[in-house]
Amino acid sequence: MINSNLEYNTQREKLIIPEYGRHLQKMVNHALSIKDREERNKVAKSIIDVMGNLQPHLRDVPDFQHKLWDQLFIMSNFQLDVDTPFPVLTKEKLEERPEPLEYPQNFPKYRFYGNNIKRMIDVACSWEEGKLKESLVYTIANHMKKCYLSWNKDVVDDETIFSHLFELSDAKLNLMGKNEVLSDANDLLKGKKKFNNNKKNYKNNNNRKKRY
Repeated sequence: MINSNLEYNTQREKLIIPEYGRHLQKMVNHALSIKDREERNKVAKSIIDVMGNLQPHLRDVPDFQHKLWDQLFIMSNFQLDVDTPFPVLTKEKLEERPEPLEYPQNFPKYRFYGNNIKRMIDVACSWEEGKLKESLVYTIANHMKKCYLSWNKDVVDDETIFSHLFELSDAKLNLMGKNEVLSDANDLLKGKKKFNNNKKNYKNNNNRKKRY
């Protein structure tokens, strides 16, 4: 004999936050049906307590209670009218699109140099002329060459780096025509190759370890 009282999930109300289960959703629906505000507030607080017990890992999350109250309003389809210790979450607020983040790249034409190079160049421009500034500018140029080679494996001539440095510094740092010679490409990439080899050897050694 077939039991006609059986309920199937496909026939039931869709759960707004499935993680809390159907019984908690029924408790929220019951709170919506309570006309007395004081009683409704008590039920809402009881629901928050149950939600906290069901999600113990959230206790380590900052603003734990605020998160639970927001979820309660979401489960009530933003219809629950109760007193809350936090600003009431509205549907409009939840669906509000965040402000787009600004990409911090000042010179997208030379992205392979990165933003730190531009900051270093700005610092060098602010220094007084002297040997210390010359050493810093030369170090920056060498690092620019290393960054360029990491992006483009082909050999890059020093004049290209000097030209980019001149442009990024707004014509304040000029190494062009001064017979300056940057480090050799092989020397600049040697440190990177050594790091990659050490990383590979470390991985291989770990693979050879006994597994218990």
